[in-house]
Formats: sequence, C-alpha cells, structure tokens
Amino acid sequence: MVREIDLVTEGNTTFPRLLRYWAQTTPDKLALREKDIGIWNRYSWAHYYNTVRAFALGLQALGFTEGDRLAIASEDTPEWMYSDLGAQSIKGEVVGIYPTNPWPELKYIVAHSRCRFIVCGDQEQFDKVQDALNDGDGLPHLEWIICVDMKGMRHYRNDRLISFADVVATGEQHILENPGALETFERTVDEGDPDQVCMLVYTSGTTGPPKGAMLSHRNLIDPSHEICREFGMDAKNFTVVCYLPLCHVAERIYSMAMHLITGGEVNFAESVDTIAINLREIAPTVMLGVPRIWEKLQQNILIGIRDATPFQQRLFEICLRLGYGISARRSKNDGKTGLADRALFFLLWLVMFRSLQRFLGLNRTRQRFCGGASVSPETLRFFDVLGLPVFQVYGMTEVGGVAFMQKPGSCEIGCVGVPHPGVDSRIEADGELLLKSRGVFKGYLDDPEATAKTITDGWLHTGDVVEYHPGGELMVVDRKKAIIITSGGKNIAPSEIENALKDSLYIREAIIIGDGRHFLSALIQIDYETVGKWAQGQHLAYTTYTSLAALQEVRDLVAVEVKRVNALFARVENVREFRILKKELDHDDGELTATQKVRRSTIEKKFSEEILSIYGKGT
Repeated sequence: MVREIDLVTEGNTTFPRLLRYWAQTTPDKLALREKDIGIWNRYSWAHYYNTVRAFALGLQALGFTEGDRLAIASEDTPEWMYSDLGAQSIKGEVVGIYPTNPWPELKYIVAHSRCRFIVCGDQEQFDKVQDALNDGDGLPHLEWIICVDMKGMRHYRNDRLISFADVVATGEQHILENPGALETFERTVDEGDPDQVCMLVYTSGTTGPPKGAMLSHRNLIDPSHEICREFGMDAKNFTVVCYLPLCHVAERIYSMAMHLITGGEVNFAESVDTIAINLREIAPTVMLGVPRIWEKLQQNILIGIRDATPFQQRLFEICLRLGYGISARRSKNDGKTGLADRALFFLLWLVMFRSLQRFLGLNRTRQRFCGGASVSPETLRFFDVLGLPVFQVYGMTEVGGVAFMQKPGSCEIGCVGVPHPGVDSRIEADGELLLKSRGVFKGYLDDPEATAKTITDGWLHTGDVVEYHPGGELMVVDRKKAIIITSGGKNIAPSEIENALKDSLYIREAIIIGDGRHFLSALIQIDYETVGKWAQGQHLAYTTYTSLAALQEVRDLVAVEVKRVNALFARVENVREFRILKKELDHDDGELTATQKVRRSTIEKKFSEEILSIYGKGT
C-alpha cells in the first residue's frame, strides 16, 4: 500500500515544497502551537505557508538573493521556522546559532559563513550582534539585523535594524502591489533543487573551532522519511514538543523534516527548563531526547518518590523490581513477552506505571528515541521497565542526522540498531565506522582539507569506534579520539565508565582521565540539586555549589558511588582517585559545547591542578 508520506516525498522534493503541499491539501489543519502568557496559540498550515512566503518576499525586498545566507540566533519559536523556510524558499542557505552561544562564538560563525542577514530572537541576541559589530573588524558582510521580539529596544539606534513583523509586512505589501509576485514565488519554489545546500550546521567544536557542515534538502529528507515510514508516522499520530535548539541537526530532523513529511503538529516548549511541564500539557505521540533529557526525566521520578509516603515508596520498589524481571526476560527472548508477563505488567501498569507515564507526559507516546551521545544502558532499562521502551538512533550532522536506528525486533539495550535502507557501512581495522549514503553531507564550508579527511572515495569517516553485537546491531564503543591508552598499553573507552558514574543521582558529570598514565582517575561534577537536597536532610550547611562540593561528607557520598561503579568493571578500568570539581562546567567558560558535550582537551587544561594533585609532577 502506498502511504501519503511516500507520495509526499516521492521523487525529488525540498522543504518548501513539502510545506506548500500541506498548505494546499490541509490548509486549516493545526501545524504549529506556541504558548504565550499561559495560552497555547494555534497556527494552521495555511498561516504557516503564507507567513513563510511573506517573509521570503520581504527578504528579497531587502536585497536577499539566491545563495545568500541568513543566520538565526533565537530560542525555538514559530518565527525560527518562518525565517528558515522563508530563506530556503528563495534558494538561500540558513545558518543556525545556539541562543546560549556567547558573542565571540556568534561572531565567528556569522563572519565565517559571510551572512548578510541575521534574525535575532530578542534583545539579548541583538546585543550579542552589537558586541560582535563593535569588536575589531566587526562583521563586514552583515547588512540587516531582523529582530523578532522588539521589547526593550525602543531607544536602539541602528540603521541595519528592522523588526521581523516589518519584514513580513513588506512582503505582504509586495504581493498586493505586484500581481505576478505570487506566481514568481511559486516558480522559485518549484525550481528548488533537492541537492542544493539549504543549511549550514556548525559542529560543536569539541576539538577546535566549529566547522560549517553543508547539508542539502535530500541529506535530511531521505533519512527522516525512512524513520517515518518504518514507524508508520503520519498526520494523525505525529505530535511532538520542540525543545532542543533548532540549530542542532537532531531537532531539525524532528521538528522540521519529520514534521513536513508527515503533516503532523509541532508544539514549542517555553524553554528547555520547562520541558517536563510542557510534556505533561501536550502529551506528545513522538518523543526525541538526548541522553541528558532521559536522565533528567528518570531523576524526576527517583527524586519525587523520596517525598512519597513509606507505603508508596515500598509499593514503587516492589513494582520496579517486578518490572525489571519482566524487562530482563523480554530481552532474553528477543523482545517477546509471555502471557504471564503481559498479565503481570498490566497489573503493574494499573497500580503504578500508568501514573508514572502520565507524570512524565509520555503516556500517549507511540515512539521514543534517544540520540546525540552515548547513554547509560541503565537509563534505557528504567524506561523499558515502565513500559516506555526507548529506541536508540545513531548518526551525526555529516550524515544527515541518522544512519542507524533501532526498531521492533532490533532493540537490544546498549546498541543503536541497524542501518537505514540505502546506508552502506564498514568497519576499519582500528574499529572506526565508515558510512556511505545519500545523507552524506556536501563538505565543510571553505575547508577542503577537513572535508578530504572526512570523506574518502564517498565514504564518511565518522570518528567513532564501533563493533557489532552478536544479534547484528551496531554498538558504539566511543569516539576514536577519546579512547584512553594507559601507560601499560591497555585501551579503555571512557564513556562506558562515565555513563555508569552518571547513573548516580548525585553525579551530574564525570570525566575519566588516564591517557598515558598508570591508572584511571575521574573529575566529577556533583548534581547540585540532588546533593543539595541530600545535604539538607543531613543538616549540613552550605551556600553555593562550591561550598557544597567542599564538604567532606559530600566527598564520602561520592566515594560510595565510585566504589559501586568500580565493582562493575575490570580492575584496570577502576577509578583509583577522583576529585570533585569546585565549579559547575559551563558553556560560557568553554568547558562544554552548546550541546553540553564535554570539551576534554579544555577540561584537562583548565583543571590541570586537580589532575596534578592526583598524578603528581612526574606524569
């Protein structure tokens, strides 16, 4: 049977053409929803397309031409989508910038990509652009700064500043004054080339300055279509909450590509901090989370149960223990559950798990995915126990976001599934995964040397060391550059140990040290919220993260967690020493990327004194 999503994406297509399809076939259907002052505002597909068209024509009136680049520095809002697809509709390229990026990083990206236009979400983002303009040689290519929320900017004087609303109004006026404008716009959309670069996604830069990965419409639409097809997603069962930064390829696939393929609904979270609340309000049918989100949702339950009555706590423990048994037996039987276990789970669902699913806002989810980084198997097991199995996906920006995916029948915890149709893979002698598919990107902007190192004879070097599980699924060991080789010649993948440490409620981040050294050690960032709550229960006085981390009782608490993890690994993989960081790792200080990945080289430099105190001057 031919499904509508297959008809929509049949042959060559682009994001603007997908948008137009839904605006023409289901003009009044809900497409986007955004919360404003406590009320969820609704926007139809017709409104979506008309606003994109007006913004695109407004851009052209300001001088935007084919091949120009538009940067967007904003939180997730409908205006991001309007700006993104508006520029794409007139054959432009979009450059996303994390709203948390400090102004030097914003300047680097805007200057490197030679953007002539930038959309700022609010005054905070505009001020970053101002700082960049006033620094050194400024931003010589930038001509227009378009601001969505003009609140607090009444007295700003900048000839390049214009409001988002004024750009849209200019486009609407152009339509009224030029009878042929709509026909010309539609023809431009029809001429869009699926293999044309439509966006630049700057990598997180864990080992150096960010590189601009050039992606075409096809690079993202093809893998996204496979996900939708595999899981039977369509307009009736695709409702998502958009909360990860839209400049990240994962959210682009989730809230743009899959949304435009299915014709479903996207709901914009108020912020990443309110995601738990917004999930309960929306109760999405599809959920994508990076590891940190799944870990946080798990923590919300484990911390919340501590405030329950003794009877509720005991009931939770019993249900969880029985649930773990069901999960283990299901895993041994290739995902199949016997009649007795199905009956037992139904009882557990009635007594406990149904309420927990509703508390998380995941009770309506049909599919749940995790990607973006390695995740603890224990976290995945926890959700499987609750009846909310999470499918892992594997990919990277340079391969259109997704290349491997778990699905029913291929969902071993700790693996990332099997390749999409059309994805070829091979493993080099050193364990590195190479990929070839239509999702492979067009290269890095103005960096042929880096492109040549990444793509060889059409094969993409992922930089990930992998192996295959006996069941046929791919297992990611670690990043090739992250592998630790001890002085004794032992190769150790630090992420597995780090994830085991982060399974603790009390540990927020862990960085394993030991390359070229006699033993492993760890730099640990405690979880300020949970450790703080524990300290209050112990009547320990503290005022800040630093004072809390300095308490001997806290060190003793962490030592217990380290000892627990050491028991899970071989002796050579044990953490012999650890230090609790005196500050929380921060993106602004260069310790984390915008996607919250640890910059290992920076960490080792910034916390060299702590490392020196472990190993001494001789190492």
